[in-house]
Amino acid sequence: MLTRSLFAALLLVAASGSPAAEYTIDPSHTYASFEIDHHGFSTQRGRFNQTSGVVEFDPEAKTGHVDIRIAVASLDTGMAKRDEILLGENWFQAKDYPDILFRSDKLVFTGDKLTAVEGKLIMLAEVRPLRLDVTRFKCGFNLANRKRGCGADAVGVLKRSEFGMPQGLPFIGDEVRLHIQVEAYLP
Repeated sequence: MLTRSLFAALLLVAASGSPAAEYTIDPSHTYASFEIDHHGFSTQRGRFNQTSGVVEFDPEAKTGHVDIRIAVASLDTGMAKRDEILLGENWFQAKDYPDILFRSDKLVFTGDKLTAVEGKLIMLAEVRPLRLDVTRFKCGFNLANRKRGCGADAVGVLKRSEFGMPQGLPFIGDEVRLHIQVEAYLP
């Protein structure tokens, strides 16, 4: 009996480890948001309400892959008329370019801590390098949904003019801070 209990305990410990795995992004807990200067008077913010993708992560090898798809039509700045303008032909061109993609095969660690993800942002058919600095990262068992997962908060800076979006310069800022909060779980 003791041997069976010990064996069961060892299996439980082994199963609770963090082997390499593919996690599916939880769209109800993953958001991409942005901040941009507005005429020097204020910082305007918006977010995209629909995301999807996968995160592969091997904590022992400190490797992984991130593939995030952001639905442009889910743009929400809190003002319908502004959203309509931003989704139109002079800005995001949502009909022709329905998705913004972030893809990475490079996770950056400082010791055992994930500190950045370096990849490529694809927007309006332009591909540019983008580094997302990770300000929070955790993997573990989520008691609420009873699944193993990983979550992170990350932030990066891009210039919208490099993606073919120069409208309103210099009055509306060129530099955009992109924030991504992501949670991803094993299926």
